[in-house]
Amino acid sequence: MPFSSTTPIISGVQLENMGIIAWESVVAGSAVNEGIMPRVGYTVLAVIIGVFSVFGIVLNVAVVVVTLRHRALRQPLNFALVSLAVADLGCAVCGGLPTTLTNAMGYFSLGRAGCVLEGFAVAFFGIAGLCSVAVIALERCLVVCRPVGSLSFSCRHAVAGVALAWLWSFLWNTPPLFGWGRFELEGVRTSCAPDWYSRDWANVSYIICYFLLCFALPFSVILVSYARLLWTLRQVSRLEMSEGGSTSRAETQVACMVVVMVMGFMLTWLPYAAFALSVILDPDLYIDPVIATVPMYLAKSSTVFNPIIYILMNRQFRERAVPLLLCGRNPWAGDPGDSESDTTVSSVSRSNKISPDPLTRD
Repeated sequence: MPFSSTTPIISGVQLENMGIIAWESVVAGSAVNEGIMPRVGYTVLAVIIGVFSVFGIVLNVAVVVVTLRHRALRQPLNFALVSLAVADLGCAVCGGLPTTLTNAMGYFSLGRAGCVLEGFAVAFFGIAGLCSVAVIALERCLVVCRPVGSLSFSCRHAVAGVALAWLWSFLWNTPPLFGWGRFELEGVRTSCAPDWYSRDWANVSYIICYFLLCFALPFSVILVSYARLLWTLRQVSRLEMSEGGSTSRAETQVACMVVVMVMGFMLTWLPYAAFALSVILDPDLYIDPVIATVPMYLAKSSTVFNPIIYILMNRQFRERAVPLLLCGRNPWAGDPGDSESDTTVSSVSRSNKISPDPLTRD
């Protein structure tokens, strides 16, 4: 999203007319964009995104390493979790580290080709991760709620879900490389993303399709899947209580994890989606570049929150990843109450109890 460093308010039409001139001025002028934000502000942003990038790389590398080391983790229901870790790792390396550098310099120093490559990489890995979250939600709904009857979740199903997530992201992020849509500087002009502001019809048509199919669709799948999961757990709980029983600890843990997952998704991605939708609906809407940067950085922070929520809250992964990260120490070792890892991929048994899926057993 291009912003001028000298003009306080720029409309969508002005941005489109001045796009080339504004870009050339940024490339030619190796100076801090102090018209947008003082030098100290860029330094603070560099520290923030640098910290998120380092933690994101460390956590997601740990997930990949423990998966490769331990055969017990290489189960079909864990494929989407590893896919999410790989996507977050790519986003942190290809987006977080370059943005740290450009923020430290105070301007985008990678040129037009660098902007396109960085914008494509971040969008590709970001949407692949978002689609992986949708796949995780859908798989849990299918296995727990059994909407299509008794489902034997196999390696073929898991691979198909992961492949679909990556192919879908690739399909909708490559058009700007060939002229349908484009990548431009965004926020405080130190990183690149799809151009939400241009009113060129080709770009507008791409942005509308991109928003609906890469934001709205995965978001709907996540909400519907987890809503169905919570409803199923609620029905099981009511049945047990009507028979004189009580809600099991496993059911409560599953419900809590679902809430945490949805809230984590909404915290990191919903602000960016809302920002994009606002610009699409009102191209003349002015949003201060510093304020516009907040939802972008929240979305990039998902590279840290995702492994914490989806992996480290899973006992199977945590028991192997934590010792790797803490040099052999595990504060949660031997905790018998941690059954949430099993129940996150559990199924509703014929007796209407939540029971661990045998595929996740070591």
